[in-house]
Amino acid sequence: MSESHVEKFFKSKKLRLTAMRLLIFKSLLRRSNAFALTDVENELELIDRTTLYRTIKKFEEKGIVHQIDDGTGIIKYALCKEGCTCDLENDLHLHFHCVKCGETTCLTDYRIPKISIPEGFVAENVNLVVKGVCNKCNQK
Repeated sequence: MSESHVEKFFKSKKLRLTAMRLLIFKSLLRRSNAFALTDVENELELIDRTTLYRTIKKFEEKGIVHQIDDGTGIIKYALCKEGCTCDLENDLHLHFHCVKCGETTCLTDYRIPKISIPEGFVAENVNLVVKGVCNKCNQK
């Protein structure tokens, strides 16, 4: 994604583009799978942990990333696809966690059907993680 596309993208999200946000966003663009904050922190060695956390939280608020609880005890994040609103009604998809390599992948083409819950309950988050062996590890 070119610098001008990034600027337009941030503007469409009503988010000011700072040098730190750009650095973090470019790091996220290079990832094909979900990431933990420590993954980004290790890549961008000089970044302050608090700044990284606040930036990712702001990205989450603006629908740039979404959070994944893959059952490992470490919260992961993934970039949202274009048009994603992270809406419980429309944008729920599967996540796959490989038990061999430890990577978690968004399977955005595999939607979670709307789940009915009893009256009086209010859903705030839905997470469906399939665990097994990913296609890369299965070919080895």
